[in-house]
Amino acid sequence: MKREIPILITLIFGVFMIVQFFIPHPVVNDIANRLQNWAIIVIAFSYVLGSANILRINGELVYRRGPGWMYKLVLVIAFFMMLIPGMSGGIAEGSWANDKLFTYTYVPLASTMYASLAFFIASAAFRAFRVRTWQASVLAITAVVVMLGRIPISHFIWEDLPNVVDWVMNVPNAVAQRGILIGAALGAIATGLKVILGIERSYLGRE
Repeated sequence: MKREIPILITLIFGVFMIVQFFIPHPVVNDIANRLQNWAIIVIAFSYVLGSANILRINGELVYRRGPGWMYKLVLVIAFFMMLIPGMSGGIAEGSWANDKLFTYTYVPLASTMYASLAFFIASAAFRAFRVRTWQASVLAITAVVVMLGRIPISHFIWEDLPNVVDWVMNVPNAVAQRGILIGAALGAIATGLKVILGIERSYLGRE
């Protein structure tokens, strides 16, 4: 029963949330909204449990001076630096937590991290663009054209280069992205059905 009850609950709620799209009745919609609110509450508690788990694991490593304990200490300090002001004064626009911690601290740090990733992406692209097949040739040529078309001096290289780049981004790139989205959607549907029908049970943990 320890595993059967969660599977039964998942089956009932999952089937109901699918069926409510095809039965536009006020009673059905009201029940669906209540279930969604319950899910939001459960997710909120999972955030609390996840935060407590992060503090427990990293706190133990800091206390025992484990490998990389200094980075764990920075994580714990940063966690409380964002948590305490956010819980006390809120994170609305204009608040101290939003202006000082988020806008002037988190956003610049995130921008720096993403900027540093550009160097790793460039090195990975250099290794990946070894032209050995015609597919790699198409990839390399397209990447070079797009990169050249995005720089300010692209008009001096060829005045129609930005138009070519726009066509590449709006036609072949859009087609490929839609194919990926369709494949991801089908995969999500298959995974959801496996969870609802009890075929996929990894979320229940080990036996």
